Amino acid sequence: MGTVRSVTLIDWDVAVNTGTRLVRPGPQVDLPEARQAVEQLRELSVTAQHHVREFTGLVPLEPGGAAVVVDRPGWIRSNVAGFRVVLEPIIEQLAERRGGPAAAGSVGSVTTMVGSKVTGVQLGAILSYLAGRVLGQYELFLPPDPDGKAPTGRLTLVAPNIVHTERELAVDPRDFRLWVCLHEETHRVQFTASPWLRDYVQEQMREYLLSTDIDAAQFLDRLRAAGEAVADVVRGNEGNVLGAFQSPAQSEILDRITAVMTLAEGHGDFVMDAVGPEVVPSVEEIRARFQQRREGGNRIDKIIRQLIGLDLKMKQYAEGAAFVREVVGEVGMAEFNRVWESRETLPTLKEIRDPGLWINRVVRTQELAAAPVPAAATAGADTGTAPGGTGADTATGADADTPGGSSPSDAAASDTPEAAEVDAPGSDAPGSEASAAEASDTPSARDDDPGPVPGDVSPPPEK
Repeated sequence: MGTVRSVTLIDWDVAVNTGTRLVRPGPQVDLPEARQAVEQLRELSVTAQHHVREFTGLVPLEPGGAAVVVDRPGWIRSNVAGFRVVLEPIIEQLAERRGGPAAAGSVGSVTTMVGSKVTGVQLGAILSYLAGRVLGQYELFLPPDPDGKAPTGRLTLVAPNIVHTERELAVDPRDFRLWVCLHEETHRVQFTASPWLRDYVQEQMREYLLSTDIDAAQFLDRLRAAGEAVADVVRGNEGNVLGAFQSPAQSEILDRITAVMTLAEGHGDFVMDAVGPEVVPSVEEIRARFQQRREGGNRIDKIIRQLIGLDLKMKQYAEGAAFVREVVGEVGMAEFNRVWESRETLPTLKEIRDPGLWINRVVRTQELAAAPVPAAATAGADTGTAPGGTGADTATGADADTPGGSSPSDAAASDTPEAAEVDAPGSDAPGSEASAAEASDTPSARDDDPGPVPGDVSPPPEK
């Protein structure tokens, strides 16, 4: 009797093949220009490190090198690899919790009805859409090195999308590229200066996915709800498919995930615009045109963005940046940086929408605890009389929900040679496969992409 294979929810190879087949080619760029763009993006990613660290006061605990530059197919392969790192251990846990492969009727209420290959096609199709829009991301989850050590993360930039966007906006290429690098470098600093944050994000994602326990009947109910969500969006109403598949328990976890994503993205936008005037001369023009582009798009594009939750991401940029601006304006950058100290100091979703709550809970409470006790109060305590007031009652700790959140699992990327080196197509030299991919992704006149969206913890891309 043969060995029983474990349940597979997603065919990863199908996801990669579907995504790379459906993704549109990049803008038409000649080879010298492509090479210059790749090299400049690497240089500017290093330049951005100094500006971000000096402005934020955050100190990374590991060295940061130049960004990895990829093309659209390379971004898809990287993100599928990242999804595997995060999801495969969880899929195995789900199978074991439900009795192993023999319990495929339980794990597979989704698997048997949809099928791993169909799921792979769905994932690939979504990634092909995003691959034409994402400008860059900080990849949190990477496959292990050959020696088995898991890398801590990597900064990735999608060269064709950056070139496409700067052309469409008619802005200065160097200014725009540095502006994008400032945002993405901010994400790298957030996670490398706060090493606990990566584990927290992964923990929240694992908890979210493991809280799924639906049978076939429940799945059909949620499938109907998803259908209704699609109809609502097409009619111009609010809604998205992701929300239709969430249980109440998942909604609570998602609030924590959303909170940390909103903080990370808003902080990235705040830093890129605050540092911009000093190092990006045309930053105001870039921001105005980019924001207009984020809010634009044709009707079909808007429907797709809303269905897969990208409109929620646009809202996160605005809410997160507003939170950072108000807190920094009220208590300064050093006190704001307490958000990165621990999971307890992360803001809740409620606090992001009302920054005063976070300031009172985290900053003011510490100030009260550190304040010297007045002599009169000490005398009162010695004689047994009650002091005139209790500092504990003045702290607003009631709203301190469990903080949390997860930045988009800025999925892992393999250092694909595609855009890392731009050699002449057809070369037999090392990296020639990458060179051909880069060349084929840049020189093409068939690009009619509407452009970037902003994740993954992922530029001002309008993911």
